[in-house]
Amino acid sequence: MHSIKDIPAKEVVAGITGYYAHGENLTFGYVVIKPDTAVPEHRHVHEQITYIVDGELDMTIGGQLYPLKAGMYHVIPSNTPHSGFTKTGCVAIDVFSPAREDYKSPDTPVGWE
Repeated sequence: MHSIKDIPAKEVVAGITGYYAHGENLTFGYVVIKPDTAVPEHRHVHEQITYIVDGELDMTIGGQLYPLKAGMYHVIPSNTPHSGFTKTGCVAIDVFSPAREDYKSPDTPVGWE
């Protein structure tokens, strides 16, 4: 058993820090987003599920706004453009399939398009 915060933190973009555990076919992330932070629009081959643990995150997924609050989640299909903004800051769980090779090292650049 391991503590998620024992994993070296990865700064995905300014204001977004994740702790990522990897299986053979998926990546699990504990993500902390600071208040007033934007998640730039991007897409990736990975299917993603984002679950909000605490706070709020307004996500735009495939051009539609989804205001997510603690206890809510959304499934983001592969290659679907998505972005977000949090006024309050939030803690989220992100799960990706297949595994995110670009998230395995804190020093590897993020592979967003």
